[in-house]
Amino acid sequence: MGRHILAIEKSKRILEVAEEVGALRYGDFTLSSGAKSNYYFDGRLISLNPEGAHLLGQAFLERLQGIDIDYVGGPAMAAIPLVTAIALVSYLDGRNISAFFVRGETKGHGMQNQIEGNLPLGSKVAIIDDVCTSGGSIVGAIQAVESLRCKVAVILSVLDRKQGGSDKLISEGYRFETLLTAGIDGKVVVST
Repeated sequence: MGRHILAIEKSKRILEVAEEVGALRYGDFTLSSGAKSNYYFDGRLISLNPEGAHLLGQAFLERLQGIDIDYVGGPAMAAIPLVTAIALVSYLDGRNISAFFVRGETKGHGMQNQIEGNLPLGSKVAIIDDVCTSGGSIVGAIQAVESLRCKVAVILSVLDRKQGGSDKLISEGYRFETLLTAGIDGKVVVST
């Protein structure tokens, strides 16, 4: 079975887990931006679930096959369990991809890091996030790693809300992939 087929099968189960654990709910919701939505998605309910974390680690690792990267990371808080799952699954798979995360702002104490984890200058990285809406948190992570002369090889998300973020990232020359996509009707489906 090809890599693409395996990733789709894992994404189908991730969608099922999302519904089982209440990470995906349909109804009338007001998002943190103030926008209205007919669904609500909380990716942490999947990434902090044992089966969900394992499936996400596997699905993202399959998406990363053939892409030259040294590290995976993304914006705190949502990316922390995601990149941890990828690092763990990569170790079990013999790939050993290390993880990092990017704080919203530089710490005011200790080493005053914005990036936590061992991310050497000039590394090739994948940026991971649970949801891509406007792309703002992803752009912040990109800017932080590019300030270390790192190359962003790909951006991966669990869900693309299709509200302009992924289009913006693609138009800026970044490769973007997602496991799940929100349709025009607000129904979340597996990305193909």
